[in-house]
Amino acid sequence: MGKEKTHINIVVIGHVHSGKSTTTGHLIYKRGGIDKRTIEKFEKEAAEMGKGSFKYAWVLNKLKAEREHGITIDISLWKFETSKYYVTIIDAPGHRDFIKNLITGTSQADCAVLIVAAGVGEFEASISKNGQTREHALLAYTLGVKQLIVGVNKMDSTEPPYSQKRYEEIVKEVSTYIKKIGYNPDTVAFVPISGWNGDNMLEPSANMPEPSANPPWFKGWKVTRKDGNASGTTLPEALDCILPPTRPADKPLCLPLQDVYKIGGIGTVPVGRVETGVLKPGMVVTFAPVNVTTEVKSVEMHREALSEALPGDNVGFNVKNVSVKDVRHGSVAGDSKNDPPMEGAGFTAQVIIWNHPGQVSAGYAPVLDCHTAHVACKFAELKEKIDRRSGKKLEDGPKFLKSGDAAIVDMVPGKPMCVESFSDYPPQGRFAVRDMRQTVAVGVIKAVDKKAAGAGKVTKSAQKAQKAKWMLSPIPATPVLISGGKTVSELFVSIGHLSLIVKDWLMITMHRKTFRRKGECFCGPSALCVAV
Repeated sequence: MGKEKTHINIVVIGHVHSGKSTTTGHLIYKRGGIDKRTIEKFEKEAAEMGKGSFKYAWVLNKLKAEREHGITIDISLWKFETSKYYVTIIDAPGHRDFIKNLITGTSQADCAVLIVAAGVGEFEASISKNGQTREHALLAYTLGVKQLIVGVNKMDSTEPPYSQKRYEEIVKEVSTYIKKIGYNPDTVAFVPISGWNGDNMLEPSANMPEPSANPPWFKGWKVTRKDGNASGTTLPEALDCILPPTRPADKPLCLPLQDVYKIGGIGTVPVGRVETGVLKPGMVVTFAPVNVTTEVKSVEMHREALSEALPGDNVGFNVKNVSVKDVRHGSVAGDSKNDPPMEGAGFTAQVIIWNHPGQVSAGYAPVLDCHTAHVACKFAELKEKIDRRSGKKLEDGPKFLKSGDAAIVDMVPGKPMCVESFSDYPPQGRFAVRDMRQTVAVGVIKAVDKKAAGAGKVTKSAQKAQKAKWMLSPIPATPVLISGGKTVSELFVSIGHLSLIVKDWLMITMHRKTFRRKGECFCGPSALCVAV
Protein backbone atom coordinates (compact mmCIF):
# COMPACT_ATOMS: atom_id res chain seq x y z
CA MET A 1 0.00 0.00 0.00
CA GLY A 2 1.52 3.25 -1.13
CA LYS A 3 2.44 5.90 1.37
CA GLU A 4 2.21 8.36 -1.52
CA LYS A 5 -1.58 8.33 -1.01
CA THR A 6 -3.24 9.94 1.99
CA HIS A 7 -4.28 7.42 4.66
CA ILE A 8 -7.88 7.67 5.90
CA ASN A 9 -9.93 5.59 8.34
CA ILE A 10 -13.54 4.72 7.53
CA VAL A 11 -15.97 3.20 10.04
CA VAL A 12 -19.04 1.32 8.76
CA ILE A 13 -21.99 1.73 11.13
CA GLY A 14 -25.72 0.99 11.17
CA HIS A 15 -28.51 -1.14 12.61
CA VAL A 16 -27.96 -4.86 13.16
CA HIS A 17 -28.57 -6.88 9.95
CA SER A 18 -28.49 -3.75 7.78
CA GLY A 19 -25.77 -5.40 5.69
CA LYS A 20 -22.68 -3.62 7.02
CA SER A 21 -20.32 -6.61 6.96
CA THR A 22 -21.66 -7.91 3.65
CA THR A 23 -21.24 -4.48 2.03
CA THR A 24 -17.78 -4.01 3.51
CA GLY A 25 -16.65 -7.53 2.59
CA HIS A 26 -17.94 -7.16 -0.97
CA LEU A 27 -16.19 -3.78 -1.31
CA ILE A 28 -12.90 -5.25 -0.07
CA TYR A 29 -13.30 -8.10 -2.58
CA LYS A 30 -14.11 -5.71 -5.44
CA ARG A 31 -11.07 -3.57 -4.57
CA GLY A 32 -8.74 -6.59 -4.64
CA GLY A 33 -8.34 -6.91 -0.88
CA ILE A 34 -9.20 -10.62 -0.98
CA ASP A 35 -9.00 -13.22 -3.76
CA LYS A 36 -11.83 -15.08 -5.52
CA ARG A 37 -10.73 -18.48 -4.18
CA THR A 38 -11.15 -17.29 -0.58
CA ILE A 39 -14.63 -15.90 -1.33
CA GLU A 40 -15.62 -19.25 -2.90
CA LYS A 41 -14.34 -21.02 0.23
CA PHE A 42 -16.43 -18.73 2.45
CA GLU A 43 -19.46 -19.31 0.21
CA LYS A 44 -19.14 -23.09 0.60
CA GLU A 45 -18.65 -22.92 4.38
CA ALA A 46 -21.56 -20.51 4.80
CA ALA A 47 -23.83 -22.72 2.69
CA GLU A 48 -22.95 -25.74 4.86
CA MET A 49 -24.16 -23.76 7.90
CA GLY A 50 -27.30 -22.68 6.07
CA LYS A 51 -26.05 -19.10 5.82
CA GLY A 52 -25.14 -18.82 2.15
CA SER A 53 -25.86 -15.08 2.04
CA PHE A 54 -23.06 -14.40 4.53
CA LYS A 55 -20.09 -15.18 2.27
CA TYR A 56 -18.97 -11.54 2.03
CA ALA A 57 -19.65 -10.86 5.70
CA TRP A 58 -17.30 -13.73 6.57
CA VAL A 59 -14.42 -11.75 5.12
CA LEU A 60 -14.70 -9.68 8.31
CA ASN A 61 -16.56 -11.88 10.80
CA LYS A 62 -13.71 -14.13 11.93
CA LEU A 63 -15.06 -15.21 15.32
CA LYS A 64 -16.98 -18.48 15.51
CA ALA A 65 -19.79 -16.80 17.45
CA GLU A 66 -20.09 -14.10 14.79
CA ARG A 67 -20.44 -16.65 12.01
CA GLU A 68 -22.95 -18.81 13.87
CA HIS A 69 -25.22 -15.89 14.79
CA GLY A 70 -24.68 -13.85 11.63
CA ILE A 71 -23.73 -10.69 13.54
CA THR A 72 -20.55 -8.70 14.10
CA ILE A 73 -19.33 -8.70 17.72
CA ASP A 74 -15.91 -7.07 17.62
CA ILE A 75 -14.52 -4.44 15.27
CA SER A 76 -12.59 -5.60 12.19
CA LEU A 77 -9.88 -3.62 10.40
CA TRP A 78 -9.15 -4.19 6.71
CA LYS A 79 -7.31 -2.21 4.07
CA PHE A 80 -7.74 -1.37 0.41
CA GLU A 81 -7.03 1.48 -1.97
CA THR A 82 -9.25 3.83 -3.92
CA SER A 83 -7.96 5.99 -6.75
CA LYS A 84 -7.24 8.73 -4.21
CA TYR A 85 -6.82 7.18 -0.75
CA TYR A 86 -5.13 4.40 1.20
CA VAL A 87 -8.09 3.20 3.29
CA THR A 88 -8.34 1.35 6.58
CA ILE A 89 -11.97 0.27 6.87
CA ILE A 90 -13.42 -0.48 10.30
CA ASP A 91 -16.49 -2.73 10.40
CA ALA A 92 -18.32 -1.97 13.65
CA PRO A 93 -20.97 -4.14 15.35
CA GLY A 94 -24.58 -3.02 15.04
CA HIS A 95 -26.06 -5.06 17.87
CA ARG A 96 -26.92 -3.04 20.99
CA ASP A 97 -25.12 -5.53 23.26
CA PHE A 98 -21.79 -4.75 21.57
CA ILE A 99 -22.09 -0.96 21.38
CA LYS A 100 -18.90 -0.56 23.43
CA ASN A 101 -16.93 -2.14 20.58
CA LEU A 102 -18.66 0.13 18.08
CA ILE A 103 -17.62 3.19 20.10
CA THR A 104 -14.00 1.98 20.06
CA GLY A 105 -14.10 1.65 16.28
CA THR A 106 -15.90 4.93 15.69
CA SER A 107 -13.45 6.87 17.84
CA GLN A 108 -10.68 5.95 15.35
CA ALA A 109 -12.46 7.10 12.16
CA ASP A 110 -12.17 10.10 9.83
CA CYS A 111 -15.45 9.36 8.07
CA ALA A 112 -18.47 7.16 8.79
CA VAL A 113 -20.43 5.14 6.25
CA LEU A 114 -23.94 4.72 7.66
CA ILE A 115 -25.64 1.67 6.14
CA VAL A 116 -29.44 1.70 6.21
CA ALA A 117 -31.48 -1.21 4.87
CA ALA A 118 -34.19 -0.28 2.36
CA GLY A 119 -36.07 -3.59 2.66
CA VAL A 120 -39.75 -3.59 3.60
CA GLY A 121 -40.01 -2.99 7.36
CA GLU A 122 -36.22 -2.98 7.83
CA PHE A 123 -35.70 0.75 7.51
CA GLU A 124 -38.62 1.52 9.83
CA ALA A 125 -37.16 -0.78 12.50
CA SER A 126 -33.69 0.72 12.19
CA ILE A 127 -34.79 4.37 12.40
CA SER A 128 -37.25 3.81 15.28
CA LYS A 129 -36.47 4.93 18.82
CA ASN A 130 -35.26 1.41 19.66
CA GLY A 131 -33.27 1.05 16.44
CA GLN A 132 -29.54 1.59 16.19
CA THR A 133 -29.40 3.93 13.18
CA ARG A 134 -30.15 7.02 15.28
CA GLU A 135 -27.73 6.13 18.07
CA HIS A 136 -24.90 5.18 15.71
CA ALA A 137 -25.18 8.47 13.81
CA LEU A 138 -25.28 10.42 17.09
CA LEU A 139 -22.23 8.58 18.45
CA ALA A 140 -20.30 9.17 15.23
CA TYR A 141 -20.92 12.92 15.41
CA THR A 142 -20.24 13.07 19.15
CA LEU A 143 -16.94 11.20 18.77
CA GLY A 144 -15.74 13.71 16.19
CA VAL A 145 -16.54 11.96 12.90
CA LYS A 146 -17.74 15.01 10.99
CA GLN A 147 -17.84 13.48 7.49
CA LEU A 148 -20.65 11.07 6.64
CA ILE A 149 -21.72 8.90 3.70
CA VAL A 150 -25.08 7.07 3.70
CA GLY A 151 -25.36 3.77 1.86
CA VAL A 152 -29.02 2.94 1.18
CA ASN A 153 -28.55 -0.83 1.09
CA LYS A 154 -30.66 -3.80 -0.04
CA MET A 155 -32.18 -1.86 -2.93
CA ASP A 156 -32.87 -5.27 -4.48
CA SER A 157 -35.28 -5.97 -1.58
CA THR A 158 -37.62 -3.00 -2.03
CA GLU A 159 -41.17 -3.28 -3.41
CA PRO A 160 -40.77 -3.16 -6.36
CA PRO A 161 -37.02 -3.91 -6.51
CA TYR A 162 -34.81 -0.83 -6.92
CA SER A 163 -37.69 1.52 -6.12
CA GLN A 164 -37.01 5.22 -6.62
CA LYS A 165 -39.88 6.14 -4.30
CA ARG A 166 -38.48 4.03 -1.45
CA TYR A 167 -34.99 5.50 -1.93
CA GLU A 168 -36.32 9.07 -1.81
CA GLU A 169 -38.39 8.33 1.34
CA ILE A 170 -35.29 7.06 3.12
CA VAL A 171 -33.10 9.97 2.00
CA LYS A 172 -35.71 12.45 3.29
CA GLU A 173 -36.09 10.82 6.73
CA VAL A 174 -32.38 10.19 7.31
CA SER A 175 -31.57 13.76 6.20
CA THR A 176 -34.01 15.17 8.76
CA TYR A 177 -32.45 13.16 11.58
CA ILE A 178 -28.77 13.73 10.80
CA LYS A 179 -29.44 17.48 10.49
CA LYS A 180 -30.89 17.40 13.99
CA ILE A 181 -27.69 15.95 15.48
CA GLY A 182 -25.31 18.27 13.63
CA TYR A 183 -24.57 16.99 10.12
CA ASN A 184 -25.37 19.09 7.05
CA PRO A 185 -27.29 16.78 4.65
CA ASP A 186 -26.04 18.83 1.67
CA THR A 187 -22.51 17.56 2.40
CA VAL A 188 -23.59 13.90 2.66
CA ALA A 189 -23.51 11.51 -0.32
CA PHE A 190 -26.57 9.19 -0.38
CA VAL A 191 -25.68 6.14 -2.48
CA PRO A 192 -28.29 3.45 -3.36
CA ILE A 193 -26.50 0.09 -3.25
CA SER A 194 -26.88 -3.64 -2.92
CA GLY A 195 -24.06 -4.99 -0.79
CA TRP A 196 -24.98 -8.52 -1.85
CA ASN A 197 -25.46 -8.04 -5.61
CA GLY A 198 -22.80 -5.35 -5.96
CA ASP A 199 -24.98 -2.55 -7.33
CA ASN A 200 -23.04 0.76 -7.30
CA MET A 201 -20.25 -0.96 -5.40
CA LEU A 202 -17.61 -0.48 -8.10
CA GLU A 203 -19.46 0.37 -11.29
CA PRO A 204 -22.77 2.18 -11.88
CA SER A 205 -25.67 -0.24 -11.46
CA ALA A 206 -27.66 -1.38 -14.47
CA ASN A 207 -30.61 -1.98 -12.14
CA MET A 208 -31.14 1.55 -10.90
CA PRO A 209 -33.67 2.23 -13.55
CA GLU A 210 -36.58 0.10 -12.30
CA PRO A 211 -37.23 -2.67 -14.82
CA SER A 212 -40.03 -0.62 -16.39
CA ALA A 213 -38.40 2.79 -16.00
CA ASN A 214 -36.74 4.66 -18.78
CA PRO A 215 -34.56 6.74 -18.52
CA PRO A 216 -32.72 5.71 -15.30
CA TRP A 217 -34.00 7.46 -12.19
CA PHE A 218 -30.67 7.50 -10.30
CA LYS A 219 -28.35 9.93 -12.01
CA GLY A 220 -25.78 10.03 -9.24
CA TRP A 221 -25.21 11.69 -5.87
CA LYS A 222 -24.03 15.25 -5.25
CA VAL A 223 -22.52 17.03 -2.27
CA THR A 224 -22.34 20.80 -1.82
CA ARG A 225 -19.83 22.33 0.58
CA LYS A 226 -17.52 25.30 1.08
CA ASP A 227 -14.41 23.20 0.40
CA GLY A 228 -15.61 22.19 -3.05
CA ASN A 229 -18.57 20.35 -4.53
CA ALA A 230 -18.40 16.73 -5.63
CA SER A 231 -20.53 14.23 -7.52
CA GLY A 232 -20.45 10.60 -8.54
CA THR A 233 -22.41 7.38 -8.76
CA THR A 234 -20.67 4.60 -6.81
CA LEU A 235 -19.65 4.06 -3.19
CA PRO A 236 -15.87 4.16 -3.92
CA GLU A 237 -16.40 7.49 -5.69
CA ALA A 238 -18.12 8.76 -2.55
CA LEU A 239 -15.10 7.65 -0.51
CA ASP A 240 -12.84 9.58 -2.86
CA CYS A 241 -14.85 12.76 -2.26
CA ILE A 242 -13.98 12.70 1.45
CA LEU A 243 -11.96 15.76 2.41
CA PRO A 244 -8.47 14.75 3.59
CA PRO A 245 -8.27 15.21 7.37
CA THR A 246 -5.75 17.55 8.93
CA ARG A 247 -3.09 15.61 10.83
CA PRO A 248 -1.60 17.31 13.93
CA ALA A 249 1.84 15.69 13.65
CA ASP A 250 3.47 18.71 15.33
CA LYS A 251 1.68 18.11 18.64
CA PRO A 252 2.95 15.70 21.35
CA LEU A 253 2.24 12.02 20.81
CA CYS A 254 -1.21 10.83 21.87
CA LEU A 255 -2.20 7.22 21.13
CA PRO A 256 -5.25 5.67 22.87
CA LEU A 257 -5.01 1.88 23.01
CA GLN A 258 -7.71 -0.15 21.33
CA ASP A 259 -6.25 -3.40 22.68
CA VAL A 260 -3.08 -5.06 23.95
CA TYR A 261 -1.84 -8.44 22.73
CA LYS A 262 0.77 -10.91 23.93
CA ILE A 263 2.46 -12.49 20.90
CA GLY A 264 4.77 -15.47 21.33
CA GLY A 265 8.37 -14.74 20.41
CA ILE A 266 7.66 -11.01 20.15
CA GLY A 267 6.18 -9.88 23.44
CA THR A 268 3.61 -7.24 24.32
CA VAL A 269 2.02 -5.40 21.39
CA PRO A 270 -0.36 -2.49 22.11
CA VAL A 271 -2.64 -1.53 19.22
CA GLY A 272 -4.32 1.80 18.52
CA ARG A 273 -4.57 4.87 16.32
CA VAL A 274 -2.09 7.73 16.49
CA GLU A 275 -4.24 10.79 17.19
CA THR A 276 -1.50 13.42 17.42
CA GLY A 277 2.29 13.48 17.16
CA VAL A 278 4.60 10.83 15.75
CA LEU A 279 5.48 7.33 17.02
CA LYS A 280 8.92 5.95 16.13
CA PRO A 281 10.98 2.89 17.07
CA GLY A 282 13.40 3.84 19.84
CA MET A 283 11.04 6.35 21.45
CA VAL A 284 10.46 6.18 25.19
CA VAL A 285 6.72 6.31 25.85
CA THR A 286 4.61 6.62 28.99
CA PHE A 287 1.26 4.87 29.37
CA ALA A 288 -1.44 6.58 31.44
CA PRO A 289 -3.27 6.20 33.74
CA VAL A 290 -1.07 3.24 34.74
CA ASN A 291 2.13 5.39 34.71
CA VAL A 292 4.38 2.83 32.99
CA THR A 293 7.34 4.02 30.90
CA THR A 294 9.13 1.86 28.34
CA GLU A 295 10.88 1.89 24.97
CA VAL A 296 9.19 1.26 21.62
CA LYS A 297 11.11 -1.48 19.81
CA SER A 298 9.19 -1.58 16.51
CA VAL A 299 6.08 -0.17 14.83
CA GLU A 300 3.88 -1.93 12.25
CA MET A 301 0.75 -1.19 10.24
CA HIS A 302 -1.01 -3.97 8.34
CA ARG A 303 2.06 -6.22 8.87
CA GLU A 304 4.41 -3.65 7.34
CA ALA A 305 7.25 -2.19 9.45
CA LEU A 306 7.17 1.60 9.75
CA SER A 307 10.02 4.01 10.45
CA GLU A 308 7.38 6.34 11.90
CA ALA A 309 3.62 6.33 12.43
CA LEU A 310 1.72 9.55 11.80
CA PRO A 311 -1.69 10.78 13.00
CA GLY A 312 -4.45 8.62 11.55
CA ASP A 313 -2.32 5.47 11.35
CA ASN A 314 -3.77 2.38 13.06
CA VAL A 315 -0.67 0.61 14.32
CA GLY A 316 0.70 -2.10 16.55
CA PHE A 317 3.96 -1.45 18.37
CA ASN A 318 6.21 -3.78 20.32
CA VAL A 319 7.30 -2.74 23.81
CA LYS A 320 9.77 -4.54 26.07
CA ASN A 321 9.54 -5.44 29.76
CA VAL A 322 5.82 -4.60 29.89
CA SER A 323 3.16 -7.18 30.68
CA VAL A 324 -0.31 -7.21 29.17
CA LYS A 325 -1.43 -6.73 32.78
CA ASP A 326 0.43 -3.41 32.96
CA VAL A 327 -1.36 -1.66 30.09
CA ARG A 328 -4.84 -2.24 28.78
CA HIS A 329 -7.68 -1.12 26.52
CA GLY A 330 -8.38 2.55 27.23
CA SER A 331 -4.83 3.44 28.29
CA VAL A 332 -3.10 6.28 26.41
CA ALA A 333 0.52 6.26 25.19
CA GLY A 334 2.50 9.50 24.93
CA ASP A 335 6.06 10.81 24.63
CA SER A 336 7.65 10.54 28.08
CA LYS A 337 9.65 13.74 27.42
CA ASN A 338 6.95 15.87 25.79
CA ASP A 339 3.70 16.43 27.70
CA PRO A 340 3.25 12.78 28.73
CA PRO A 341 -0.33 11.66 29.46
CA MET A 342 -1.47 11.65 33.09
CA GLU A 343 -4.37 10.28 35.07
CA GLY A 344 -7.30 12.66 35.47
CA ALA A 345 -8.57 12.93 39.04
CA GLY A 346 -11.65 14.76 37.77
CA PHE A 347 -12.77 17.12 35.04
CA THR A 348 -15.23 19.88 34.17
CA ALA A 349 -17.40 19.22 31.12
CA GLN A 350 -20.18 20.72 29.07
CA VAL A 351 -22.90 18.09 28.57
CA ILE A 352 -26.18 17.83 26.70
CA ILE A 353 -28.74 15.39 28.09
CA TRP A 354 -29.89 13.63 24.96
CA ASN A 355 -32.27 10.83 25.82
CA HIS A 356 -32.78 10.21 29.54
CA PRO A 357 -36.19 8.95 30.71
CA GLY A 358 -35.95 10.70 34.09
CA GLN A 359 -33.85 13.32 35.83
CA VAL A 360 -30.07 13.55 36.20
CA SER A 361 -28.94 14.75 39.62
CA ALA A 362 -25.61 15.06 41.43
CA GLY A 363 -24.35 11.56 42.27
CA TYR A 364 -25.56 9.99 39.02
CA ALA A 365 -22.85 7.55 37.83
CA PRO A 366 -23.33 6.19 34.29
CA VAL A 367 -20.61 4.82 31.97
CA LEU A 368 -18.59 7.42 30.08
CA ASP A 369 -17.08 6.47 26.71
CA CYS A 370 -14.12 8.69 25.85
CA HIS A 371 -11.69 7.68 23.05
CA THR A 372 -11.20 3.92 23.73
CA ALA A 373 -11.90 4.10 27.49
CA HIS A 374 -15.16 2.95 29.07
CA VAL A 375 -15.31 4.05 32.72
CA ALA A 376 -18.15 4.79 35.14
CA CYS A 377 -18.05 8.49 36.07
CA LYS A 378 -20.03 10.37 38.70
CA PHE A 379 -21.78 13.68 38.11
CA ALA A 380 -20.19 15.20 41.23
CA GLU A 381 -21.68 18.69 40.87
CA LEU A 382 -24.16 20.37 38.54
CA LYS A 383 -22.52 23.79 38.31
CA GLU A 384 -24.80 25.65 35.94
CA LYS A 385 -27.48 25.11 33.32
CA ILE A 386 -26.73 26.81 29.99
CA ASP A 387 -28.38 27.53 26.66
CA ARG A 388 -27.28 24.66 24.40
CA ARG A 389 -26.83 26.95 21.38
CA SER A 390 -25.38 30.18 22.78
CA GLY A 391 -23.70 28.78 25.90
CA LYS A 392 -25.27 31.57 27.97
CA LYS A 393 -25.82 30.76 31.65
CA LEU A 394 -29.46 30.14 32.55
CA GLU A 395 -29.27 28.90 36.14
CA ASP A 396 -26.66 28.40 38.86
CA GLY A 397 -26.49 25.05 40.65
CA PRO A 398 -29.54 23.33 39.13
CA LYS A 399 -30.95 20.51 41.24
CA PHE A 400 -31.47 18.24 38.23
CA LEU A 401 -31.20 18.01 34.45
CA LYS A 402 -33.63 16.45 31.97
CA SER A 403 -33.60 15.54 28.27
CA GLY A 404 -32.78 18.58 26.15
CA ASP A 405 -30.88 20.41 28.91
CA ALA A 406 -27.27 21.55 28.57
CA ALA A 407 -25.06 22.16 31.59
CA ILE A 408 -21.56 22.62 32.97
CA VAL A 409 -20.79 19.78 35.39
CA ASP A 410 -17.92 18.42 37.44
CA MET A 411 -17.29 14.71 36.91
CA VAL A 412 -15.16 12.18 38.80
CA PRO A 413 -14.07 8.83 37.25
CA GLY A 414 -14.79 5.73 39.30
CA LYS A 415 -11.55 4.13 38.08
CA PRO A 416 -8.24 5.59 36.83
CA MET A 417 -8.79 7.29 33.49
CA CYS A 418 -6.80 9.47 31.09
CA VAL A 419 -8.65 12.36 29.43
CA GLU A 420 -7.71 15.79 28.07
CA SER A 421 -9.47 19.09 27.47
CA PHE A 422 -11.16 19.31 24.08
CA SER A 423 -9.22 22.47 23.21
CA ASP A 424 -5.85 20.70 23.68
CA TYR A 425 -6.59 17.21 22.33
CA PRO A 426 -10.05 16.97 20.70
CA PRO A 427 -10.14 13.14 20.38
CA GLN A 428 -9.51 12.80 24.14
CA GLY A 429 -11.88 15.62 25.05
CA ARG A 430 -15.25 14.46 23.74
CA PHE A 431 -17.40 11.70 25.17
CA ALA A 432 -20.71 9.86 25.19
CA VAL A 433 -22.61 8.93 28.35
CA ARG A 434 -24.38 5.58 28.30
CA ASP A 435 -26.94 4.08 30.62
CA MET A 436 -29.77 1.56 30.23
CA ARG A 437 -28.11 0.28 27.03
CA GLN A 438 -28.48 3.61 25.25
CA THR A 439 -26.72 6.95 24.83
CA VAL A 440 -28.25 9.36 27.35
CA ALA A 441 -25.87 12.33 27.02
CA VAL A 442 -22.91 13.69 25.08
CA GLY A 443 -20.26 16.19 26.08
CA VAL A 444 -16.90 17.87 25.75
CA ILE A 445 -14.25 18.32 28.44
CA LYS A 446 -13.41 21.93 29.34
CA ALA A 447 -10.68 21.38 31.96
CA VAL A 448 -8.93 18.43 33.64
CA ASP A 449 -7.67 18.14 37.21
CA LYS A 450 -4.62 15.97 36.59
CA LYS A 451 -3.41 13.69 39.33
CA ALA A 452 0.24 14.18 40.28
CA ALA A 453 2.14 11.18 38.95
CA GLY A 454 4.40 9.27 41.31
CA ALA A 455 7.62 7.56 40.32
CA GLY A 456 5.73 4.92 38.33
CA LYS A 457 7.30 1.94 36.61
CA VAL A 458 10.24 2.62 34.28
CA THR A 459 11.37 -0.50 32.44
CA LYS A 460 15.00 -1.49 31.93
CA SER A 461 14.69 -0.87 28.19
CA ALA A 462 13.46 2.68 28.88
CA GLN A 463 16.35 3.31 31.27
CA LYS A 464 18.81 1.98 28.70
CA ALA A 465 17.33 4.14 25.93
CA GLN A 466 17.42 7.25 28.12
CA LYS A 467 20.99 6.47 29.16
CA ALA A 468 22.03 6.17 25.50
CA LYS A 469 20.53 9.59 24.80
CA TRP A 470 22.47 11.11 27.72
CA MET A 471 25.70 9.61 26.34
CA LEU A 472 25.06 11.16 22.93
CA SER A 473 24.02 14.57 24.29
CA PRO A 474 26.51 17.38 23.49
CA ILE A 475 28.30 19.37 26.19
CA PRO A 476 25.96 22.25 27.13
CA ALA A 477 26.91 25.43 25.29
CA THR A 478 25.57 27.59 28.13
CA PRO A 479 28.34 28.45 30.67
CA VAL A 480 27.90 26.53 33.92
CA LEU A 481 28.20 28.75 37.00
CA ILE A 482 29.82 27.35 40.13
CA SER A 483 30.70 28.71 43.56
CA GLY A 484 31.87 32.33 43.46
CA GLY A 485 30.06 33.04 40.18
CA LYS A 486 32.84 31.54 38.02
CA THR A 487 32.20 29.42 34.98
CA VAL A 488 33.75 25.99 34.61
CA SER A 489 36.20 27.26 31.96
CA GLU A 490 37.27 30.15 34.21
CA LEU A 491 37.80 27.75 37.09
CA PHE A 492 40.10 25.54 35.01
CA VAL A 493 42.23 28.53 34.05
CA SER A 494 42.61 29.43 37.73
CA ILE A 495 43.51 25.88 38.78
CA GLY A 496 45.91 25.11 35.96
CA HIS A 497 48.53 24.02 38.49
CA LEU A 498 46.35 21.17 39.77
CA SER A 499 46.98 17.66 38.60
CA LEU A 500 45.14 16.23 35.61
CA ILE A 501 43.46 13.74 37.96
CA VAL A 502 41.89 16.53 40.03
CA LYS A 503 40.75 18.38 36.90
CA ASP A 504 39.29 15.17 35.52
CA TRP A 505 37.44 14.59 38.79
CA LEU A 506 36.01 18.14 38.73
CA MET A 507 34.84 17.77 35.14
CA ILE A 508 33.01 14.53 35.87
CA THR A 509 31.45 15.87 39.08
CA MET A 510 30.08 19.02 37.44
CA HIS A 511 28.65 17.14 34.47
CA ARG A 512 27.76 13.91 36.21
CA LYS A 513 24.40 13.65 34.40
CA THR A 514 26.07 13.89 31.02
CA PHE A 515 29.27 11.89 31.37
CA ARG A 516 29.99 8.44 32.73
CA ARG A 517 33.44 7.29 33.83
CA LYS A 518 34.35 3.90 32.44
CA GLY A 519 34.03 2.43 28.97
CA GLU A 520 31.71 5.16 27.67
CA CYS A 521 32.10 8.24 25.58
CA PHE A 522 30.69 11.67 25.09
CA CYS A 523 30.41 13.82 22.03
CA GLY A 524 31.37 17.45 22.44
CA PRO A 525 30.34 20.37 20.25
CA SER A 526 33.06 19.43 17.78
CA ALA A 527 31.34 16.01 17.35
CA LEU A 528 34.68 14.38 18.22
CA CYS A 529 34.13 11.22 20.28
CA VAL A 530 36.56 11.05 23.21
CA ALA A 531 36.91 8.00 25.48
CA VAL A 532 36.81 8.83 29.18
